[in-house]
Amino acid sequence: MKIVARYDFNSGKKAVEKKYRVEFTQIEAVISAIDSSLYKTKESTEKTMREKMWFSLVKINTAFKEELAKIGWSNHKVNCDYTFGEYLKGYTPAKVSRAYREMDFVRPGIKLGVEVQFGKYAFMVYNVCAKMTIFSKLGIIDTGIEIVPVKQFADEMSTGVSYFEQFAWDLHHRGTSNIDIPVLILGVDA
Repeated sequence: MKIVARYDFNSGKKAVEKKYRVEFTQIEAVISAIDSSLYKTKESTEKTMREKMWFSLVKINTAFKEELAKIGWSNHKVNCDYTFGEYLKGYTPAKVSRAYREMDFVRPGIKLGVEVQFGKYAFMVYNVCAKMTIFSKLGIIDTGIEIVPVKQFADEMSTGVSYFEQFAWDLHHRGTSNIDIPVLILGVDA
């Protein structure tokens, strides 16, 4: 797999280069080490595309997890206490147990969060515009990297996978807010 595009959200490129150069070099090496051809194993079940082979998103995510674990990166969970707001009189809410938010990859002592997103568009936006902001406010990260497929790669995945070009366009036109953290978006291809 290779990095073929970058989008600098809220000076993410500068923050990564200044504070996390070593970690970024490691992340680049991990991306290069993943042989995406090994993961084109999912047979299409769509009527118009019978027998077409797609990249397995689950297997690609597992490859990232395994490669990043080798150099000390792991997911980080934060337990959630859903006690905010108030319910209206007469309503009894369901009990929520074991609620949490999770960052795909962090490393002890390093305030760089990494998300790998080969899924729906809403998850890409959520990662950068909500989750990374929450993890920053909690003091876990101060900068993020979001790894997403480019359009050409996404076209070889199941229907509905979003891609770098769309995501970068929307972030550009959204602009930044005073709560956004620096994030470097990486577009990858097979």
